[in-house]
Amino acid sequence: MDEHASALDVASAIRSQEVSPVEVLDACLSRVDARNPALNAVIWRNDEDARAEAKALGDRIGRGTGELPPFAGVPLPIKDLLPVAGQPLTFGSLGASDELSTVTEPIADAFRAAGFILTGRTNTPEFGSITVTENSRFGSTRNPWDTSHTSGGSSGGAGAAVAAGMFAVAHASDGGGSIRIPASCCGLVGLKPSRGRVASSVPGWQGMATEGALSRTVADTAALLDVISAPDPHAWWNAPAPERPYLEEVGVDPGLLRVALCTVSALGLPVADEPAAAVEHVGRLLEASGHHVWRLDADVFDPVGLASFLNVVNSGLGEVDGIDWSKVEPHNRAGYAAGEAVDSLAFVRSLADLHRLTRAIVTRFDDEFDLLVTPTMTVEPPKVGLLEEVHAGAGAPVMDIVAMAAFTAIFNITGQPAISLPLHVSASGLPVGIQIVAGPWREALLVRVASQLEQADPWAHRYPRFD
Repeated sequence: MDEHASALDVASAIRSQEVSPVEVLDACLSRVDARNPALNAVIWRNDEDARAEAKALGDRIGRGTGELPPFAGVPLPIKDLLPVAGQPLTFGSLGASDELSTVTEPIADAFRAAGFILTGRTNTPEFGSITVTENSRFGSTRNPWDTSHTSGGSSGGAGAAVAAGMFAVAHASDGGGSIRIPASCCGLVGLKPSRGRVASSVPGWQGMATEGALSRTVADTAALLDVISAPDPHAWWNAPAPERPYLEEVGVDPGLLRVALCTVSALGLPVADEPAAAVEHVGRLLEASGHHVWRLDADVFDPVGLASFLNVVNSGLGEVDGIDWSKVEPHNRAGYAAGEAVDSLAFVRSLADLHRLTRAIVTRFDDEFDLLVTPTMTVEPPKVGLLEEVHAGAGAPVMDIVAMAAFTAIFNITGQPAISLPLHVSASGLPVGIQIVAGPWREALLVRVASQLEQADPWAHRYPRFD
Protein backbone atom coordinates (compact mmCIF):
# COMPACT_ATOMS: atom_id res chain seq x y z
CA MET A 1 0.00 0.00 0.00
CA ASP A 2 0.96 3.68 -0.23
CA GLU A 3 4.10 4.30 1.81
CA HIS A 4 2.61 7.61 2.96
CA ALA A 5 -0.63 6.06 4.24
CA SER A 6 -1.58 7.07 7.76
CA ALA A 7 -1.26 4.61 10.62
CA LEU A 8 -5.05 4.53 10.90
CA ASP A 9 -5.34 3.63 7.22
CA VAL A 10 -2.68 0.93 7.54
CA ALA A 11 -4.50 -0.56 10.53
CA SER A 12 -7.79 -0.47 8.63
CA ALA A 13 -6.24 -2.29 5.67
CA ILE A 14 -4.87 -4.97 7.99
CA ARG A 15 -8.25 -5.45 9.70
CA SER A 16 -10.01 -5.81 6.34
CA GLN A 17 -7.29 -8.23 5.17
CA GLU A 18 -6.41 -6.05 2.18
CA VAL A 19 -2.83 -6.51 3.34
CA SER A 20 -1.22 -8.77 5.91
CA PRO A 21 0.81 -7.60 8.93
CA VAL A 22 3.87 -9.36 7.48
CA GLU A 23 3.47 -7.52 4.17
CA VAL A 24 3.21 -4.19 5.99
CA LEU A 25 6.26 -4.95 8.11
CA ASP A 26 8.35 -6.17 5.19
CA ALA A 27 7.51 -3.02 3.22
CA CYS A 28 8.63 -0.87 6.16
CA LEU A 29 11.85 -2.82 6.59
CA SER A 30 12.55 -2.61 2.86
CA ARG A 31 12.33 1.18 3.05
CA VAL A 32 14.61 1.17 6.09
CA ASP A 33 17.11 -0.89 4.09
CA ALA A 34 16.95 1.55 1.18
CA ARG A 35 16.82 4.91 2.97
CA ASN A 36 18.38 4.55 6.38
CA PRO A 37 22.01 4.43 5.14
CA ALA A 38 21.67 8.04 3.96
CA LEU A 39 19.68 9.23 6.99
CA ASN A 40 20.90 7.21 10.00
CA ALA A 41 17.48 7.34 11.65
CA VAL A 42 17.23 3.71 12.84
CA ILE A 43 20.17 2.54 14.98
CA TRP A 44 19.00 -0.91 16.14
CA ARG A 45 16.79 -3.53 14.51
CA ASN A 46 14.81 -6.55 15.67
CA ASP A 47 13.51 -7.67 12.28
CA GLU A 48 13.05 -11.34 13.08
CA ASP A 49 11.22 -10.78 16.36
CA ALA A 50 8.98 -8.20 14.70
CA ARG A 51 8.28 -10.54 11.78
CA ALA A 52 7.37 -13.38 14.14
CA GLU A 53 4.93 -11.07 15.92
CA ALA A 54 3.46 -9.91 12.61
CA LYS A 55 3.03 -13.51 11.44
CA ALA A 56 1.28 -14.50 14.68
CA LEU A 57 -1.10 -11.55 14.27
CA GLY A 58 -1.78 -12.49 10.66
CA ASP A 59 -2.61 -16.04 11.70
CA ARG A 60 -4.98 -14.70 14.35
CA ILE A 61 -6.72 -12.44 11.83
CA GLY A 62 -7.04 -15.36 9.44
CA ARG A 63 -8.78 -17.40 12.13
CA GLY A 64 -11.13 -14.51 12.86
CA THR A 65 -10.58 -14.78 16.60
CA GLY A 66 -11.39 -11.75 18.72
CA GLU A 67 -11.62 -7.99 18.23
CA LEU A 68 -8.41 -6.29 17.16
CA PRO A 69 -6.89 -3.27 18.93
CA PRO A 70 -6.91 0.02 16.99
CA PHE A 71 -3.39 -0.18 15.56
CA ALA A 72 -3.04 -3.95 15.19
CA GLY A 73 -0.06 -4.77 12.99
CA VAL A 74 1.29 -1.24 12.52
CA PRO A 75 5.10 -1.12 12.97
CA LEU A 76 6.40 1.53 15.36
CA PRO A 77 10.02 2.26 16.34
CA ILE A 78 11.10 3.31 19.84
CA LYS A 79 13.39 6.25 20.59
CA ASP A 80 16.68 5.20 22.19
CA LEU A 81 15.89 6.94 25.48
CA LEU A 82 13.06 4.59 26.46
CA PRO A 83 13.64 1.28 28.24
CA VAL A 84 11.94 -1.75 26.70
CA ALA A 85 12.76 -5.17 28.11
CA GLY A 86 14.93 -7.15 25.71
CA GLN A 87 16.08 -4.07 23.79
CA PRO A 88 19.32 -2.09 24.28
CA LEU A 89 19.14 1.30 25.99
CA THR A 90 22.19 3.38 25.10
CA PHE A 91 20.89 6.98 25.37
CA GLY A 92 23.05 7.59 22.29
CA SER A 93 26.10 7.50 24.56
CA LEU A 94 29.44 5.73 24.52
CA GLY A 95 29.18 5.86 28.30
CA ALA A 96 26.23 3.46 28.36
CA SER A 97 26.56 -0.32 28.39
CA ASP A 98 25.43 -2.75 25.70
CA GLU A 99 23.24 -4.70 28.12
CA LEU A 100 19.59 -5.27 27.24
CA SER A 101 16.92 -3.60 29.35
CA THR A 102 15.07 -5.65 31.92
CA VAL A 103 12.22 -3.16 32.43
CA THR A 104 9.62 -1.61 30.14
CA GLU A 105 8.22 1.91 30.38
CA PRO A 106 4.40 2.25 30.60
CA ILE A 107 4.09 3.90 27.19
CA ALA A 108 5.72 0.91 25.49
CA ASP A 109 3.15 -1.34 27.16
CA ALA A 110 0.43 1.04 25.93
CA PHE A 111 1.75 0.87 22.37
CA ARG A 112 1.70 -2.92 22.48
CA ALA A 113 -1.79 -2.99 23.96
CA ALA A 114 -2.91 -0.80 21.05
CA GLY A 115 -1.57 -3.42 18.62
CA PHE A 116 1.64 -1.76 17.47
CA ILE A 117 4.57 -4.02 16.61
CA LEU A 118 7.64 -2.45 18.23
CA THR A 119 10.16 -2.40 15.39
CA GLY A 120 13.67 -1.06 15.89
CA ARG A 121 15.04 1.91 17.79
CA THR A 122 15.69 5.44 16.54
CA ASN A 123 18.64 7.75 17.03
CA THR A 124 18.80 10.57 19.58
CA PRO A 125 21.46 13.00 20.78
CA GLU A 126 23.24 11.74 23.89
CA PHE A 127 20.68 11.77 26.76
CA GLY A 128 18.38 13.79 24.48
CA SER A 129 20.11 16.91 25.73
CA ILE A 130 20.37 19.00 22.54
CA THR A 131 18.12 19.92 19.64
CA VAL A 132 20.08 18.17 16.89
CA THR A 133 20.38 14.39 16.61
CA GLU A 134 24.13 13.97 16.58
CA ASN A 135 26.12 11.76 18.93
CA SER A 136 29.51 10.09 19.19
CA ARG A 137 28.08 6.57 19.41
CA PHE A 138 25.93 6.39 16.28
CA GLY A 139 26.66 9.59 14.39
CA SER A 140 24.30 12.19 12.92
CA THR A 141 20.75 11.77 11.69
CA ARG A 142 20.01 13.72 8.53
CA ASN A 143 16.90 15.42 7.23
CA PRO A 144 15.08 13.52 4.44
CA TRP A 145 14.21 16.84 2.77
CA ASP A 146 17.89 17.77 2.45
CA THR A 147 20.51 15.49 3.95
CA SER A 148 22.91 18.37 4.55
CA HIS A 149 20.48 19.63 7.22
CA THR A 150 19.52 18.27 10.64
CA SER A 151 16.30 16.42 11.36
CA GLY A 152 16.15 18.20 14.73
CA GLY A 153 16.24 16.66 18.16
CA SER A 154 16.06 15.04 20.36
CA SER A 155 13.54 12.79 18.54
CA GLY A 156 15.38 13.37 15.27
CA GLY A 157 15.71 9.69 14.41
CA ALA A 158 11.96 9.30 14.83
CA GLY A 159 11.28 12.39 12.75
CA ALA A 160 13.52 11.31 9.89
CA ALA A 161 12.08 7.79 9.91
CA VAL A 162 8.48 9.01 9.59
CA ALA A 163 9.22 11.79 7.10
CA ALA A 164 11.14 9.34 4.91
CA GLY A 165 8.19 6.93 4.81
CA MET A 166 9.98 4.17 6.72
CA PHE A 167 7.18 4.18 9.30
CA ALA A 168 3.77 5.85 9.52
CA VAL A 169 4.34 6.87 13.15
CA ALA A 170 7.15 6.70 15.69
CA HIS A 171 7.57 7.01 19.45
CA ALA A 172 9.07 10.33 20.55
CA SER A 173 9.57 12.27 23.76
CA ASP A 174 9.82 15.95 24.67
CA GLY A 175 11.73 17.63 27.50
CA GLY A 176 12.32 21.02 25.87
CA GLY A 177 10.88 20.72 22.37
CA SER A 178 12.08 17.26 21.36
CA ILE A 179 8.80 16.24 19.69
CA ARG A 180 7.94 19.64 18.22
CA ILE A 181 11.40 20.52 16.87
CA PRO A 182 11.82 17.35 14.74
CA ALA A 183 8.21 17.81 13.60
CA SER A 184 9.13 21.29 12.39
CA CYS A 185 12.37 20.17 10.73
CA CYS A 186 10.81 17.14 9.02
CA GLY A 187 7.35 18.41 8.04
CA LEU A 188 5.36 16.35 10.56
CA VAL A 189 2.70 16.71 13.25
CA GLY A 190 4.17 16.69 16.75
CA LEU A 191 2.07 17.07 19.90
CA LYS A 192 3.60 17.50 23.34
CA PRO A 193 0.88 16.40 25.78
CA SER A 194 0.06 18.14 29.05
CA ARG A 195 1.99 17.28 32.16
CA GLY A 196 0.51 14.12 33.64
CA ARG A 197 -1.36 13.09 30.48
CA VAL A 198 1.00 10.18 29.69
CA ALA A 199 2.35 7.90 32.42
CA SER A 200 6.13 7.94 32.75
CA SER A 201 8.75 6.95 35.28
CA VAL A 202 11.67 8.61 33.48
CA PRO A 203 13.78 10.21 36.23
CA GLY A 204 15.22 13.66 36.62
CA TRP A 205 12.84 16.00 34.80
CA GLN A 206 10.38 16.87 37.60
CA GLY A 207 7.40 16.46 35.27
CA MET A 208 8.79 18.68 32.50
CA ALA A 209 9.45 15.81 30.07
CA THR A 210 6.72 13.73 28.50
CA GLU A 211 6.37 10.81 26.11
CA GLY A 212 4.49 11.02 22.83
CA ALA A 213 4.77 10.32 19.11
CA LEU A 214 5.37 11.81 15.68
CA SER A 215 2.98 11.34 12.76
CA ARG A 216 1.95 12.85 9.44
CA THR A 217 -1.71 13.60 10.24
CA VAL A 218 -3.79 15.18 12.97
CA ALA A 219 -6.03 12.09 13.11
CA ASP A 220 -3.08 9.77 13.75
CA THR A 221 -1.82 12.13 16.44
CA ALA A 222 -5.23 12.21 18.13
CA ALA A 223 -5.64 8.44 17.96
CA LEU A 224 -2.14 7.92 19.36
CA LEU A 225 -2.94 10.25 22.24
CA ASP A 226 -6.00 8.14 22.98
CA VAL A 227 -3.94 4.98 23.36
CA ILE A 228 -1.10 6.46 25.44
CA SER A 229 -3.18 8.66 27.76
CA ALA A 230 -3.63 7.00 31.10
CA PRO A 231 -3.60 8.05 34.74
CA ASP A 232 -0.63 6.91 36.77
CA PRO A 233 -1.67 6.10 40.35
CA HIS A 234 1.99 6.28 41.41
CA ALA A 235 2.65 9.77 40.03
CA TRP A 236 2.63 13.16 41.75
CA TRP A 237 0.51 14.63 38.97
CA ASN A 238 -2.19 13.35 36.64
CA ALA A 239 -4.12 15.21 33.97
CA PRO A 240 -7.92 15.00 34.14
CA ALA A 241 -9.48 12.50 31.76
CA PRO A 242 -10.79 13.90 28.46
CA GLU A 243 -14.53 14.19 27.94
CA ARG A 244 -14.35 11.85 24.93
CA PRO A 245 -11.69 10.22 22.74
CA TYR A 246 -9.37 12.70 21.05
CA LEU A 247 -9.97 11.06 17.68
CA GLU A 248 -13.59 12.17 17.95
CA GLU A 249 -12.39 15.80 18.17
CA VAL A 250 -10.97 15.68 14.63
CA GLY A 251 -13.19 17.80 12.38
CA VAL A 252 -15.19 19.28 15.26
CA ASP A 253 -15.75 23.04 15.07
CA PRO A 254 -13.55 24.64 17.77
CA GLY A 255 -15.79 27.68 18.02
CA LEU A 256 -14.53 31.25 17.75
CA LEU A 257 -11.32 31.70 19.69
CA ARG A 258 -9.00 34.45 20.88
CA VAL A 259 -5.64 33.74 19.23
CA ALA A 260 -2.42 35.60 19.99
CA LEU A 261 0.44 35.51 17.48
CA CYS A 262 3.92 35.93 18.91
CA THR A 263 7.26 36.13 17.10
CA VAL A 264 9.18 37.67 20.02
CA SER A 265 11.40 34.92 21.37
CA ALA A 266 13.02 34.14 24.69
CA LEU A 267 16.40 35.76 25.35
CA GLY A 268 15.74 38.27 22.59
CA LEU A 269 16.89 35.83 19.92
CA PRO A 270 16.01 37.03 16.42
CA VAL A 271 13.39 35.16 14.44
CA ALA A 272 14.36 34.36 10.85
CA ASP A 273 12.14 35.49 7.98
CA GLU A 274 10.70 32.06 7.10
CA PRO A 275 9.46 31.15 10.63
CA ALA A 276 7.99 34.66 10.98
CA ALA A 277 6.25 34.28 7.61
CA ALA A 278 4.86 30.92 8.74
CA VAL A 279 3.17 32.54 11.74
CA GLU A 280 1.67 35.30 9.59
CA HIS A 281 0.34 32.67 7.16
CA VAL A 282 -1.34 30.76 9.98
CA GLY A 283 -2.74 34.00 11.37
CA ARG A 284 -4.46 34.64 8.04
CA LEU A 285 -5.85 31.09 7.96
CA LEU A 286 -7.27 31.48 11.46
CA GLU A 287 -8.76 34.90 10.67
CA ALA A 288 -10.42 33.40 7.60
CA SER A 289 -12.03 30.83 9.90
CA GLY A 290 -13.52 33.61 12.01
CA HIS A 291 -11.16 33.60 14.99
CA HIS A 292 -10.13 36.86 16.67
CA VAL A 293 -6.41 37.07 15.91
CA TRP A 294 -4.06 39.67 17.31
CA ARG A 295 -0.32 40.15 17.57
CA LEU A 296 1.45 39.91 20.89
CA ASP A 297 4.41 42.26 20.62
CA ALA A 298 5.86 41.68 24.09
CA ASP A 299 7.89 38.67 25.15
CA VAL A 300 5.84 36.18 27.19
CA PHE A 301 8.99 34.28 28.08
CA ASP A 302 11.04 34.94 31.21
CA PRO A 303 14.81 34.33 30.83
CA VAL A 304 15.04 33.74 34.59
CA GLY A 305 13.12 30.54 33.97
CA LEU A 306 15.86 29.27 31.65
CA ALA A 307 18.50 29.23 34.39
CA SER A 308 16.17 27.44 36.78
CA PHE A 309 15.15 24.99 34.05
CA LEU A 310 18.81 24.14 33.41
CA ASN A 311 19.45 23.66 37.13
CA VAL A 312 16.70 21.04 37.28
CA VAL A 313 17.63 19.32 34.02
CA ASN A 314 21.36 19.19 34.78
CA SER A 315 20.65 17.81 38.25
CA GLY A 316 18.60 15.07 36.62
CA LEU A 317 21.60 13.78 34.67
CA GLY A 318 22.87 12.31 37.91
CA GLU A 319 19.81 10.07 38.08
CA VAL A 320 20.76 8.16 34.91
CA ASP A 321 22.11 4.81 36.11
CA GLY A 322 25.08 2.82 34.86
CA ILE A 323 26.91 5.56 32.95
CA ASP A 324 30.69 5.80 32.59
CA TRP A 325 30.92 9.58 32.65
CA SER A 326 34.52 9.55 31.42
CA LYS A 327 33.16 8.41 28.03
CA VAL A 328 30.33 10.93 27.87
CA GLU A 329 30.41 13.85 25.42
CA PRO A 330 31.95 17.11 26.73
CA HIS A 331 28.73 19.14 26.78
CA ASN A 332 26.96 16.50 28.88
CA ARG A 333 29.92 16.11 31.21
CA ALA A 334 29.73 19.86 31.71
CA GLY A 335 25.99 19.60 32.40
CA TYR A 336 26.55 16.75 34.84
CA ALA A 337 29.19 18.79 36.68
CA ALA A 338 26.88 21.80 36.78
CA GLY A 339 24.13 19.62 38.21
CA GLU A 340 26.46 18.24 40.87
CA ALA A 341 27.17 21.83 41.93
CA VAL A 342 23.48 22.62 42.53
CA ASP A 343 22.87 22.28 46.26
CA SER A 344 19.50 21.45 47.77
CA LEU A 345 18.55 25.07 48.48
CA ALA A 346 19.39 26.15 44.94
CA PHE A 347 17.37 23.23 43.59
CA VAL A 348 14.33 24.16 45.68
CA ARG A 349 14.64 27.81 44.64
CA SER A 350 14.79 26.74 41.01
CA LEU A 351 11.59 24.72 41.37
CA ALA A 352 9.92 27.69 43.08
CA ASP A 353 10.98 29.95 40.19
CA LEU A 354 9.46 27.53 37.71
CA HIS A 355 6.20 27.36 39.67
CA ARG A 356 5.96 31.18 39.71
CA LEU A 357 6.70 31.38 36.01
CA THR A 358 4.06 28.75 35.27
CA ARG A 359 1.39 30.66 37.19
CA ALA A 360 2.22 33.89 35.38
CA ILE A 361 2.06 32.35 31.91
CA VAL A 362 -1.00 30.14 32.45
CA THR A 363 -2.89 33.13 33.88
CA ARG A 364 -2.43 34.95 30.58
CA PHE A 365 -4.16 32.08 28.77
CA ASP A 366 -7.10 32.39 31.12
CA ASP A 367 -7.31 36.18 30.91
CA GLU A 368 -6.10 37.25 27.46
CA PHE A 369 -6.22 34.47 24.87
CA ASP A 370 -7.29 30.89 24.24
CA LEU A 371 -4.38 29.94 21.99
CA LEU A 372 -0.86 31.19 21.41
CA VAL A 373 0.73 30.75 17.97
CA THR A 374 4.51 30.99 17.59
CA PRO A 375 7.15 29.66 15.25
CA THR A 376 8.17 26.22 16.44
CA MET A 377 11.79 27.31 15.96
CA THR A 378 13.38 30.72 15.40
CA VAL A 379 15.42 29.31 12.51
CA GLU A 380 15.11 26.93 9.58
CA PRO A 381 16.64 23.48 10.12
CA PRO A 382 20.39 24.13 10.53
CA LYS A 383 23.14 22.27 8.75
CA VAL A 384 24.38 18.98 10.20
CA GLY A 385 27.50 19.43 12.34
CA LEU A 386 26.40 21.56 15.28
CA LEU A 387 27.64 18.96 17.77
CA GLU A 388 31.20 19.45 16.53
CA GLU A 389 30.78 23.18 17.15
CA VAL A 390 29.55 22.44 20.67
CA HIS A 391 32.62 20.34 21.38
CA ALA A 392 34.92 22.92 19.83
CA GLY A 393 33.42 25.46 22.22
CA ALA A 394 34.41 23.44 25.30
CA GLY A 395 30.87 22.41 26.09
CA ALA A 396 29.08 25.72 25.49
CA PRO A 397 26.05 25.30 23.21
CA VAL A 398 26.20 27.16 19.91
CA MET A 399 23.47 29.72 19.42
CA ASP A 400 21.57 27.74 16.76
CA ILE A 401 21.01 24.93 19.28
CA VAL A 402 19.60 27.39 21.82
CA ALA A 403 17.56 29.17 19.16
CA MET A 404 15.87 25.96 18.07
CA ALA A 405 14.22 25.63 21.51
CA ALA A 406 13.54 29.30 22.23
CA PHE A 407 9.77 28.92 21.74
CA THR A 408 9.34 25.35 22.95
CA ALA A 409 11.09 24.73 26.29
CA ILE A 410 8.96 27.22 28.20
CA PHE A 411 5.89 25.01 27.75
CA ASN A 412 7.70 22.03 29.21
CA ILE A 413 8.07 24.20 32.30
CA THR A 414 4.39 25.19 32.37
CA GLY A 415 3.23 21.70 31.39
CA GLN A 416 0.82 23.01 28.75
CA PRO A 417 -0.04 21.04 25.61
CA ALA A 418 1.59 22.31 22.43
CA ILE A 419 1.55 21.08 18.85
CA SER A 420 3.78 21.75 15.84
CA LEU A 421 2.10 21.69 12.42
CA PRO A 422 3.82 21.61 8.99
CA LEU A 423 2.11 24.64 7.50
CA HIS A 424 4.99 26.34 5.70
CA VAL A 425 7.82 25.47 3.34
CA SER A 426 10.82 27.78 3.02
CA ALA A 427 12.16 29.16 -0.24
CA SER A 428 14.94 26.58 0.06
CA GLY A 429 12.38 23.76 0.20
CA LEU A 430 12.69 22.93 3.91
CA PRO A 431 9.68 22.43 6.19
CA VAL A 432 8.97 25.16 8.73
CA GLY A 433 6.59 24.35 11.57
CA ILE A 434 4.33 26.59 13.62
CA GLN A 435 3.54 25.91 17.26
CA ILE A 436 0.08 26.26 18.80
CA VAL A 437 -0.19 26.26 22.59
CA ALA A 438 -3.37 25.86 24.64
CA GLY A 439 -4.16 26.10 28.32
CA PRO A 440 -3.44 23.16 30.64
CA TRP A 441 -5.13 19.88 29.65
CA ARG A 442 -6.79 21.38 26.56
CA GLU A 443 -5.46 18.87 24.04
CA ALA A 444 -8.99 18.50 22.67
CA LEU A 445 -8.97 22.15 21.63
CA LEU A 446 -5.57 21.74 19.98
CA VAL A 447 -6.83 18.73 18.00
CA ARG A 448 -9.89 20.67 16.81
CA VAL A 449 -7.89 23.70 15.68
CA ALA A 450 -5.11 21.59 14.15
CA SER A 451 -7.74 19.67 12.20
CA GLN A 452 -9.30 22.93 11.03
CA LEU A 453 -5.92 24.12 9.76
CA GLU A 454 -5.18 20.76 8.13
CA GLN A 455 -8.42 21.12 6.16
CA ALA A 456 -7.74 24.77 5.28
CA ASP A 457 -4.18 24.17 4.08
CA PRO A 458 -3.55 20.43 3.57
CA TRP A 459 0.00 19.12 3.73
CA ALA A 460 -0.48 15.43 2.86
CA HIS A 461 0.85 16.03 -0.66
CA ARG A 462 4.16 17.36 0.69
CA TYR A 463 6.81 14.78 1.45
CA PRO A 464 10.45 14.19 0.48
CA ARG A 465 11.00 12.27 -2.74
CA PHE A 466 13.29 9.27 -3.09
CA ASP A 467 14.49 7.53 -6.26
